[in-house]
Amino acid sequence: MRDPVRLDQPLTAAQIAAVAHGATLSLSDAAQGRIAAARGIVDALIDRGIRGYGINTGVGALCDVLIDRPEQAQLSRNILFSHACGVGAPLSATEARAVMAAQVNLFALGYSGIRPVVVDHLVALLNAGVVPLIPARGSVGYLTYGAQIGLLLIGEGMALCDGKTMSARDALARAGLQPLTLAAKEGLSLVNGTPCSTGLACLALDRLASLCDWADASAAMTYSVLGQQAAPFDDTAMHLRQAPEMWQVAGNMRDALGNHRPAILPDRTQDPMSLRAVPHVHGAVRAAMRQAAEIITRELHSASDNPTVGGTPDAPKVYSTAHAMGNSLAIALDQMAIAAAQLGMISERRTDRLVNPLVSGLPAFLARDSGLQSGMMIAQYTAAGLVAENRRLAAPASLDGGITSALQEDILPHPTSAAEKLHRLLDNLELLFAIELICAAQAIDLTTGAPASPAIARTYRHVRRIAPVYADDRPLNTLIQAVAEMLRQPALQPEPVPA
Repeated sequence: MRDPVRLDQPLTAAQIAAVAHGATLSLSDAAQGRIAAARGIVDALIDRGIRGYGINTGVGALCDVLIDRPEQAQLSRNILFSHACGVGAPLSATEARAVMAAQVNLFALGYSGIRPVVVDHLVALLNAGVVPLIPARGSVGYLTYGAQIGLLLIGEGMALCDGKTMSARDALARAGLQPLTLAAKEGLSLVNGTPCSTGLACLALDRLASLCDWADASAAMTYSVLGQQAAPFDDTAMHLRQAPEMWQVAGNMRDALGNHRPAILPDRTQDPMSLRAVPHVHGAVRAAMRQAAEIITRELHSASDNPTVGGTPDAPKVYSTAHAMGNSLAIALDQMAIAAAQLGMISERRTDRLVNPLVSGLPAFLARDSGLQSGMMIAQYTAAGLVAENRRLAAPASLDGGITSALQEDILPHPTSAAEKLHRLLDNLELLFAIELICAAQAIDLTTGAPASPAIARTYRHVRRIAPVYADDRPLNTLIQAVAEMLRQPALQPEPVPA
């Protein structure tokens, strides 16, 4: 069970990920005060008849159409129905929770002007394990995801509760809640801003950080079988290059390998690049991840909806800006995708060296009875296919552009699409590491029969608890999938090594 998360100052990416994975969320008095104060400013804007986008006007290309006060609540409701236009399979419950947590974080900054009761409902739904069904496709930024969350609040649409699909009204009842009637601006607040892409970005950052540890563990296990260079990860040599993340990976490799030197092949002057460049490639991924984390942290501290409100009830201000544009976030997510794709690419190259009898010095395709058995031959095919798919998924969404709302919104950064395809890429990355781990474990069993060090033995045991020695005696994909799912279990993570 994850520790509860309390929102006082802006949440961290790690806290968003914790809520996504089931941690409960609560708001401090200070956070609740900021939400209430912002709502007081919206009420003052309405009372004074000050024009505010989506408060007393239409939205998008209809921003100059004035909405009378009696109809402003209806506008909020209408926005949810018209913007609930996503299609395709839904987000997972974990992904939906990440989006909702980021949404609460945005409202708690105190610039959105949504009523406290709406935020209280969002928190109560999270803590009750209730999320809306959010179709994952068709969002150019944020609108469709947020609309589905808003529909749940008003008792419309479908929801997930304890893994079961049910109507929104039934799900609200399970959580002990009544459907809300939204007030002015709240419909727009619920569909606006970058919490959709920010929440998914926090979750992706958490997943990639975990997979970086597994990448080092996988590489060390493969190197223990194939590596022949005397000191490829020497600390002095590594520090000749100014790359702290590379130093970290090199240290992880040294600690994992211990004093082991494999003896399958004669000593090499240089190992192949996919073996000796592990610190350089894995380290570059960690560096990209650190840079992305800085962008994500800034996003969590930023008011990203439109409009935002400020001033006081006596002197209310409304700011119509482009803060909902997630360009920085989209670029950061695209960079993470490229980095993660490289991590999978080098893993596949190591897998090929394990199964390829032309270079491995091991039984062909790691089969016990070559010819009668194909061993891991087709597992490498699968890895090659996944790497090719990742190459396509790493194409930048931030350059897709697009024109919507009758030229009113005539440039789009696509951060939510960037986040969504990054998660698909990370799914593939888990499978790629699963294939490498199964092949490396098979190579150990066909050679020394014993792991080379305590750290490698720990990784080997994780694999062998799920995937026994392979003898063409079962569908190989079942083992690959089982090991990939293991990589999502925090309790089985390799112990991180300090830099």
